[in-house]
Amino acid sequence: MNALLISATDTNAGKTVLTAALAAYLQTYRSSESVGILKPIQTGVGDRELYSQLFALNQTLDEITPLYFQAPLAPPVAAEKEGRSIDLKRAWQAMIKLGQQRDWVLVEALGGLGTPVTHELTVADLARDWALPTVLVVPVRLGCLAQVVANVALARQSKVNLKGIVLNCVTACSDGEIADFAPINLIQSLTNTLVLGIIPHLDNSTDIAKLAQVASNLDLERMMPF
Repeated sequence: MNALLISATDTNAGKTVLTAALAAYLQTYRSSESVGILKPIQTGVGDRELYSQLFALNQTLDEITPLYFQAPLAPPVAAEKEGRSIDLKRAWQAMIKLGQQRDWVLVEALGGLGTPVTHELTVADLARDWALPTVLVVPVRLGCLAQVVANVALARQSKVNLKGIVLNCVTACSDGEIADFAPINLIQSLTNTLVLGIIPHLDNSTDIAKLAQVASNLDLERMMPF
């Protein structure tokens, strides 16, 4: 199965933008290869609805997100509020089924690599247990250096197959601001992990053509070799 887990250092870092950009690229430039999107767990309204509207995925909302909880909280907390358990087997089976049907499966994680999925497991544990090659999205802002170092350290400790880092301009930022807040050479030196590109700030993150172009400027050969 050709799959890629899109994770990040934190919430609101840009996982959805990168996932959408990769899906747009596949549907625009590699239309002969089918793509599916899986967000194994979603808390609150957002990503699965967006993907369903943006792309011709031929997936129901439940097929995009097998485990859904209403409260926008960490999954164990959101599940407890509804008196439910987190059945990861259900999410695993959904991914395997999608992998049998599609050439590529983009799996969007939630929160950062350290975000709890259950009371015992984090996103990093899931990436390891499901053997998913992973890319880490890092928001360009003050404090991101400490976050990227901590997340890469967790990935290494958890034996995650980390393909690289993608910087994301969550707000409009100049080249100088990128160099100040997220200097590529320093990130690579501190983490021994390649930066695979930068996503510019997008005024309209639903523009398919722009999303595809953004993805084409990333090092896709290392991220998801075709």
